[in-house]
Amino acid sequence: MAQQIQLMDGLQVNRSLTRIAHEILERNRTLSQLVLAGILTRGWVLADRLADKLAEIEKEQRPHAFALDVRPFRDDLEHLSFQQATLHSTPETVIQDKKVVLVDDVLFTGRTVRAALDALMTKGRAQQVQLAVLVDRGHRELPIRPDFVGKNLPTSLDERISVKLQEVDGEDGIWLAKP
Repeated sequence: MAQQIQLMDGLQVNRSLTRIAHEILERNRTLSQLVLAGILTRGWVLADRLADKLAEIEKEQRPHAFALDVRPFRDDLEHLSFQQATLHSTPETVIQDKKVVLVDDVLFTGRTVRAALDALMTKGRAQQVQLAVLVDRGHRELPIRPDFVGKNLPTSLDERISVKLQEVDGEDGIWLAKP
């Protein structure tokens, strides 16, 4: 049985998201051209939280955030037969000429991000795509680098990072599972 070690509690997760929100604002300066795309499932929850934080910090209208299903674009899920990406959002989701912040919970090999980029390209041509992740655990297989990172957690290949979020799991926190 794997040993579970809590690395971050809910308060630390919230602080990391607040810091990421400030970094996004520093880089982008305004919310008017910003759209957040959260990779399902927990990336979407994080994108939604970040949109709220950005609006709160800037005292402006909340930037549009939507959920992005990247399963049809994965190169390691050949047994799935999806035809196109699913956007869980209103029809007015527009990324054309916008700055898109792609949000995910854990960055590992980079394959999910590659799939998300492919999914985004089917929805229009963004002016720029930036990547925000709550956890970067290393072990990239593709040349992908996050722009905003909540926590760098170097791991071994046999370890596993689990992000739990209130909206999905009933609690917030980050755990490391060791074999």
